[in-house]
Amino acid sequence: MLLGRPWVVDGGLASALQDDGFSVDGHPLWSARILATNPGAVRKVHTTFLEAGADIIITASYQASIPGFQDHLGTTQDEAERIMNTSVSLAKEAIQEYESKFTDKVRKLLVAGSIGPYGACQADGSEYTGAYMCKVTPEYLKEWHRPRMAALDSQHTNYGDDFGEAVKKCHERAVDQLIAVGLNCTPPQYVTSLLEKADTSLPSPSILPRVVYPNSGEEWVAGKGWAGRSAHWPFLNEVKKWQVLGASVIGGCCRLRPNDIRDIASVVAPISKRDI
Repeated sequence: MLLGRPWVVDGGLASALQDDGFSVDGHPLWSARILATNPGAVRKVHTTFLEAGADIIITASYQASIPGFQDHLGTTQDEAERIMNTSVSLAKEAIQEYESKFTDKVRKLLVAGSIGPYGACQADGSEYTGAYMCKVTPEYLKEWHRPRMAALDSQHTNYGDDFGEAVKKCHERAVDQLIAVGLNCTPPQYVTSLLEKADTSLPSPSILPRVVYPNSGEEWVAGKGWAGRSAHWPFLNEVKKWQVLGASVIGGCCRLRPNDIRDIASVVAPISKRDI
């Protein structure tokens, strides 16, 4: 309960998109397709629901899956994961936009990740009948859902700990021994949100340096090797954001080559001695 009343959840995102002139029926990805084709429209609907009084907005990812984006939009696995992660980013951006317009200090706004069942992503209505259950094993379903859940979660360590809480506890228990907070060999699409998490978890102002050296973002596919590599590392536009969030050491880990580091070095901005 919140202040003696229930939380208010948003309504049908796909229906609202249709009201705005977008076609979602008949496509295997349903409203998740709009994440790739017109993300601004999804953010606008989220904002509209917030303005209507929703406390919780749900990501546009119910019928989204990594194989679905690959099969129906022709993406790579890496691109599919970024689209999935976009569903969370858009919801957060909508909350930020709403909060910049209104100063309602009482309401706490939340994002709920929508992870539809396997049947929903078959686009045949089998999430209602369970007809697919005789065709797949529990182990298969676990592995099928795992990358979807990982793409929606940029707040926890691989062990499952809340990253912000981990940073906070390290700072509280060993502040005299903690010289930096680091993100090493982390998929680059998660770095910005993890740095934000660290920023809100540390005492303000904190001069504790942030060290960032993510991996290439590629995925190891059994029997096929590495997948998702593009000619240039696709996260250069994030580097300056990392600086703003306190990263004073930025480099690369697994699968980043000298050319990638050259690209990173070309975009970092000068920082003061105090920040090093």
